[in-house]
Amino acid sequence: MSWSARPLDSPAPMPFRSFAEPLYKSGMASERSIVMPRAPALVASPARAVWLEPDGVVEALAPTEAAVRARGRPPLAVHGPATSRRLDADARPFRSYDLLELFAFARPAQFCLPTPNGLADAAGLPRPATLERAAETLFGAARALLAEIARMEDAQGAAADLASDAAEAGWLWGPFVLAALGVSERRPAGGAGFAVWDRLPPWAEFAPEPQPSNRPVEPEEARRRLADMLGPDAEDRPGQADYASAAAGAFQPRERAGEPHMVVAEAGTGVGKTLGYLAPASLWAEANEAPVWVSTYTRNLQHQIDGELDRLIPDPAAKRRRVVLRKGRENYLCLLNLEEAVRTARLTPNETVPLALAARWADATRDGDMTGGDFPSWLPELEGAARIRGLGDRRGECLYSACGHYQRCFIERGIRRARRADLVIANHALVMVQAALGGLDDSWLPTRYVFDEGHHLFDAADSAFSAELSGLETAELRRWLLGAEGGGSRARGLKRRAEDLVPDGGEAAEALAEAGRAAAVLPAEGWLGRLAAGAPRGPAETFLAVVRQQVLARAAGRANGAYGIECECRPPVEGLIEAAQALGGALEALRKPLGVLRRALLARLADEADDLDSRTRIRIEALARVLQRRAGMQLAAWADMLEALDAEPPEAFVDWFELERAQGRERDVGMRRRWIDPTAPFAAEVAEPAHGLLVTSATLRDNAREPEEAWRAAELRTGAGHLAAPAIRAAAPSPFDYPAQTRALVVTDVRRDSLAQVAAAYRSLFLAAGGGALGLFTAIARLRAVHGLLAAPLDAAGIPLLAQHVDRMDVATLVEIFRAEPDSCLLGTDAVRDGVDVPGRALRLIAFDRVPWPRPTILHKARRAHFGAGYDDMLTRLRLRQAFGRLVRRRDDRGVFVLLDPGMPTRLATAFPEGVALERVGLAEACSIVTTFLEEGPT
Repeated sequence: MSWSARPLDSPAPMPFRSFAEPLYKSGMASERSIVMPRAPALVASPARAVWLEPDGVVEALAPTEAAVRARGRPPLAVHGPATSRRLDADARPFRSYDLLELFAFARPAQFCLPTPNGLADAAGLPRPATLERAAETLFGAARALLAEIARMEDAQGAAADLASDAAEAGWLWGPFVLAALGVSERRPAGGAGFAVWDRLPPWAEFAPEPQPSNRPVEPEEARRRLADMLGPDAEDRPGQADYASAAAGAFQPRERAGEPHMVVAEAGTGVGKTLGYLAPASLWAEANEAPVWVSTYTRNLQHQIDGELDRLIPDPAAKRRRVVLRKGRENYLCLLNLEEAVRTARLTPNETVPLALAARWADATRDGDMTGGDFPSWLPELEGAARIRGLGDRRGECLYSACGHYQRCFIERGIRRARRADLVIANHALVMVQAALGGLDDSWLPTRYVFDEGHHLFDAADSAFSAELSGLETAELRRWLLGAEGGGSRARGLKRRAEDLVPDGGEAAEALAEAGRAAAVLPAEGWLGRLAAGAPRGPAETFLAVVRQQVLARAAGRANGAYGIECECRPPVEGLIEAAQALGGALEALRKPLGVLRRALLARLADEADDLDSRTRIRIEALARVLQRRAGMQLAAWADMLEALDAEPPEAFVDWFELERAQGRERDVGMRRRWIDPTAPFAAEVAEPAHGLLVTSATLRDNAREPEEAWRAAELRTGAGHLAAPAIRAAAPSPFDYPAQTRALVVTDVRRDSLAQVAAAYRSLFLAAGGGALGLFTAIARLRAVHGLLAAPLDAAGIPLLAQHVDRMDVATLVEIFRAEPDSCLLGTDAVRDGVDVPGRALRLIAFDRVPWPRPTILHKARRAHFGAGYDDMLTRLRLRQAFGRLVRRRDDRGVFVLLDPGMPTRLATAFPEGVALERVGLAEACSIVTTFLEEGPT
């Protein structure tokens, strides 16, 4: 039942009032009216909800009651799915007038925090201090956004077409958007609004770029460029200038093939390494008329680097010309996918509204990037992640020049811009895939690289140079070869993609037909259920069934548990070798015709060089590259893995079997292969062909070792030890006074195996800090359990709690909210630990649930044997260093690092900066230290 149901008599400056009446903007044509829906506003915290009627009557409701009421009467809300989950985690989401949908329509390709505070900021309204004021803010934000829509210049064009289609499909905001646009009559369904491709300008082709010159960047030049970028009023940072000077070593002419100039540079937090390496990189690009590729670990960090470049290139038009962000193809909107989704969509809110909002965005986007770019990160959560992600080319189905939208393709535009740019901001995964395949989208490769977040190179290479012979991978190959056999997709299969490129009746045509027949051995739809039922079909499913049998029989732990399990490949169970041999033969029967087809395509390129038109040549080149990846690399790797099961284990690799589960349900099964040292292929495929590369991070060395050993640890993780010429070493210490700005505590009286005690410790510490806390976990299950015990008491104290793996938002959005709400708390795992850059009071406490030891997997066991004693400790110290480094980002920051693990070994204390003593205290004393230290303020 409701706790109150009365008009509020509030002493606040802005009393609640009626929001029901239509409003008309003065000076606006009368047909454009701002009409508000007669709907209540709903905001919720974990413990209570506020329901505000348009006439100003407010009610405080229990969450479950608010959820029931919202299902009967759609309210105004901010992030409907998150609000629904906050009210009732187990119930289905309710429909709502979601203010974020209205924002996405009014301001396409812009971002706002998906909170009432974020909407208040976007609409120029005061930030609400209470839930009641937050509910009022929803009405004000809705009015402001509808007013913006009413002022649109293209009110009768694409925007009106899209709003009309969305309204016809049942979009709750539709009638009110149409009223603001002045549209009084229904427009033709499926109008021109969705046809973004007709409004995008075509990209232009240019002559091939000449090879780069070889002018060096001198250290003094780098210093001067850095000074110019910083400006005359910048803070004096000698360490940054020294770092820029050292980074110039990566931009010298190469003396011998295969011996790049490699600089391994550790720059402590606060040095300013981004501008430090951009100074020599930009100089080299300008002097040698070729791009430098700057690579970082995550897509979100790419955009942080892009933001730093505003100092170098403040003019947006010049920056667009000189700086390009590159990601994998799957990150960009595919115009053909959008067109076919529009063509096949049913006229329902779930299908039409996401496409209308995507089309609005596509008209305004900078580059078509749907992950981390100007595409609102919360939109997939509102409209269905699978539905939105399906608009990208996530299955390798690109038709290249055969596509009717090729000349306006976002991806192709980006590839061509990157060739002529000064700086290309990429990520480690893309760089490594490009190098391994000799250019996935482009045969051209850069000669100069900067690898920021270089401590992640080992993990990035580990993923990029791996192989998986699994159910999901083999089923995906079947789909690529045969197309969508069940219908409902444009996936056309290899035959339809290639048949017009090969002559009828020849060897290539026969190879194409044979490949289609051979693909039938791969797992078909429903393979996972057949494996569980013991009824596999064909050699691939039979092999996977025996692998599954061996994992269930041999793996440690519960065979029917919630988590994935693994086992070694040897000794094999009965029938495994025979199944592997049968699958190997079947894969060879598939690999041969694919190889014949690729050679035939390359021969046509050579034989008809003078006659092929540009579009056909591009299609042939693209298909030949994909066939090389599929037949020359993927199938060949699978064949090697199968052969190794009946031979001596390969020295350079680790093979194992794994049954993957998600939330207790089987998801995949197969054989995995990883390099024991993945920096070896990184050095061979990426570093050696380059002329120069800088690998940099704040955490490269292992401080527990002697200086020479500490550098060797850095070189072990970056591949420098595999190169013929030694790397140049450079270190710029942090300018921060860590002993004065931080404390490091180990709590000794909390049982780490008791979730109740761990949750109570987090609660006490978060309350002692007054929020501004980051809680880090080594396991997702522990995070979720602790969140369930924390949410209500923190809410009662007025401290918002955010959580990765609980809130239906991606990590980047959660971090943005955390940064903007200085008294909020955030729970997360590795991705949060590595992705948080929050200066100031918004982050003043970090609490880690356990010592972050490496997981004791089969792969880790092999690496520990290879790299020797101390490998576990080295990895753990580096993780602690990375987490501690999040705490202080400015000279006036103060913070406390707390480890809730009394088993923390003293030998790991060198992970913390020199002079920071590790104090072992009880929980009560830890809370007292947190409160007192943070209240003291900066010294």
